[in-house]
Amino acid sequence: MDRNEGLGDFLRARRAAMDPRALGIHDLTPRRVPGLRREELAALAGVSVDYYTRLEQGRPIAPSEAVLDALANALRLDPAERGYLHAVARQPATGRRRASRAVQKVRPGVHALLARLGDTPAFVLGRRTTILASNRMARALLADFDAVPARDRNVTRWMVLDEAARSLFGDGWERVASEFVGALRMDAARNPDDAATAELVGELSMKSERFRRWWAGQKVVVHSYGTKILHHPIVGDLTLHTETLTFPGDPDQNLYTFLAAPGSPSEEALAVLSTWAAQHPVVTLTPHPPHAAGRSSSGGGPGVDSP
Repeated sequence: MDRNEGLGDFLRARRAAMDPRALGIHDLTPRRVPGLRREELAALAGVSVDYYTRLEQGRPIAPSEAVLDALANALRLDPAERGYLHAVARQPATGRRRASRAVQKVRPGVHALLARLGDTPAFVLGRRTTILASNRMARALLADFDAVPARDRNVTRWMVLDEAARSLFGDGWERVASEFVGALRMDAARNPDDAATAELVGELSMKSERFRRWWAGQKVVVHSYGTKILHHPIVGDLTLHTETLTFPGDPDQNLYTFLAAPGSPSEEALAVLSTWAAQHPVVTLTPHPPHAAGRSSSGGGPGVDSP
């Protein structure tokens, strides 16, 4: 059985993030390192210090479901983090990169659904947070992913590296970008040793200090719903609610939508953007400061499949 460095890294990061005072642990002298001590967490989880230490060291151990649940409870993990703990514990790294699985296909019915969503921006997110397909409103609101090479149609790469994304999300950029990094980490746990994932993580680690910090922080995210504030160069500020839906029978594909509250200024802004997008068959939104209004040519074609 191979060592499981991923499990050890996650346990150490989550232990370091724990606040001893919130658990009623008060020290007379300052701690040398943040978080709980190994013996404290082991006691909370009901396992021996030696056993827990070997888990953190990535030793070739297969913890039971009961032990993983006890660790999750002791670390106060949320549902996404709990799922990640179980995934990474069951799939230790082998050090050998596997070729990526077959190209993901978006069903014709899903393409039709995207087209029929009208003024609702939407895209299909696949493995490695890859944009598999998008409708014209998503391309007008965010970026024309169809106009870039297939390997660049990745929402995490776009959020982390593209100045236009940083400007579009303004003060909320760091939160949104780190959430997509967390979604990429969850995907990596579900598809261990995937060569394309390793390549993407390596590229972003070399190009972005923030990505390195977020990745090392072991944050895990499963998108469900939320609120995003955007500063669009054509229609100004929008407050949009996001909903993420998983397609039955294909957990590796998710529909990500942006919705405006009925009768709100944001709904009116999306209607204006829809009219603008219909008049501009190619969308290219350039970087812009928050709250700025600008003009650009723009557009997009039909959604395409991506590896």
